[in-house]
Amino acid sequence: MTDDIESLRRILATNRVIAVVGLSADWFRPSYFAAKYMQEHGYRVIPVNPRYEEILGERCYASLLDIPEPVAIVDVFRRTGDVLPIAQQAVQIGARVLWQQLGVLNLEADALARAAGLDTVMDRCVKIEHARLFGGLNWAGVNTRVISARRPRWLAY
Repeated sequence: MTDDIESLRRILATNRVIAVVGLSADWFRPSYFAAKYMQEHGYRVIPVNPRYEEILGERCYASLLDIPEPVAIVDVFRRTGDVLPIAQQAVQIGARVLWQQLGVLNLEADALARAAGLDTVMDRCVKIEHARLFGGLNWAGVNTRVISARRPRWLAY
C-alpha cells in the first residue's frame, strides 16, 4: 500500500485519467463531489456505474472492461466486499493505480493489485489528498501534516 506523501504526490501528478467506480449522479454524494473536484482540477473523470447513461457530462460505463481508452487510476467508491472483482478488472485493463476511498480496505484486492505491479492506496480520499498535497486545504485552516520551506511547484510565484 502506498501512503507516503511523495508517492501520493507522484500518483496524482503523473496519472490524469481516473475511472470512478460507483460514481453517483446525485450531487450530494461524496463520490460526485470528489469526481467533480478532480474534473475541475484538470483530470479526465470516467464514470463507472451501470445505473446511469451520463454523469458530470461524461458517458458512464457499466464496468471498467467497457471503457474504450486507457485508465490510469481506478478510484473505488464501493463497499469493501465489492472491491476484489474491481481490482481484477483494473489489472486486466492495465490501470496503474487502485485507489480505495475512505472506509474501503480490501486487503486481498490490495495484494492482487500490488502483485500485478499497480500502486495501491487504501482508506484515503483522492479529493482530500489532492487538496492536501497541491494546495487548498491549508487555506481553510486544516492541518495538512505537510511541512516544507519549499514553495509548491504548482504555485505561480
